[in-house]
Amino acid sequence: MRELATRWLNGEIGDQQYFREYAASATQYALDATLDLDRQRRCGFPEVVFAEGKSSAQLVSIMGKLVESSGAAFATRVSANQAAELSLAFKSVRYNEIARTAVIDESPASAPMIGHVVVVTAGTSDLPVAEEAMETLAWMSVHSHLIQDVGVAGPHRLVMRASELQAADAVIVVAGMEGALPSVVGGYVDCPVIGVPASTGYGANLNGMAALLSMLNSCASNVAVVNVDSGFKGAYIAGMMARRCQAHATAADGNEGEINER
Repeated sequence: MRELATRWLNGEIGDQQYFREYAASATQYALDATLDLDRQRRCGFPEVVFAEGKSSAQLVSIMGKLVESSGAAFATRVSANQAAELSLAFKSVRYNEIARTAVIDESPASAPMIGHVVVVTAGTSDLPVAEEAMETLAWMSVHSHLIQDVGVAGPHRLVMRASELQAADAVIVVAGMEGALPSVVGGYVDCPVIGVPASTGYGANLNGMAALLSMLNSCASNVAVVNVDSGFKGAYIAGMMARRCQAHATAADGNEGEINER
């Protein structure tokens, strides 16, 4: 990259060639995959691997290229067999069997944890989706904690935990059945609430479609919704919110200090 920039600054190559070569240098090829290694610079975080439907060999190759580039890699929807193959190929694999996530971290130092996101489940059956969210937040270096089994069938349970919800930068609510919980949570907090519909429920739940439609029709103004069972997506959005809140708070503290010095 340095050599490319030097050639451009010296006038040896024009703008168009610079951009073409830059894009090529930010791309790596794994088995049947083309990886975007420039994503962290553009978007704040590197690519995340969706493991479902990939062979173990493909997953090992892709994760290897990501580790080679940044020292770490994160994958969702990882089967037990895929996790076993990753453990054979890499030293530092952390597999969450409930969440079906795998993290490889061979970087020398971890990023400091910032922000605060609360993950809420309506029932114990929603735990796999919530665990995927928790693992995603940990990968993003965002503080989080889990509040389990506080669905609308026993609303007093949620009221007892209201103070924990009110301290969050964002709240992720995972609920199946009729998916009513995000609306209730939205009435207790002044932060974004991200509803994650779960495929938990009997036949008329339609594998999460009933919960999805219920959340989309929420009358709570601070509720937004992601796809069915998408704990990763809900957490990614909440994590970006938390990190942006932290960045603004840090900038404000710095400006206040500068004013005080003056």
